[in-house]
Amino acid sequence: MAWIYMIPEAEATGRLKELYEKYKEPWGGVDNIIKIHSLNPRSMDAHFALYAAVMRGRSDLTREQREMIALVSSVANKCHY
Repeated sequence: MAWIYMIPEAEATGRLKELYEKYKEPWGGVDNIIKIHSLNPRSMDAHFALYAAVMRGRSDLTREQREMIALVSSVANKCHY
């Protein structure tokens, strides 16, 4: 499995700290799929904007259908996330 260095939330400063606060999940932390961009906060913001548009934007598909497509795609790609 690949490994990507991520700046821990407790060590974040400046813009990264702001983004961590913005993208904090109800469980109290930031998902790793977002934190992999910690070395490049601009890409973190862009990744989240794309995700939000795809998963929550206007569509004929329901949120549940979109989540199911993401799940099946992950299984087909042997994604462990």
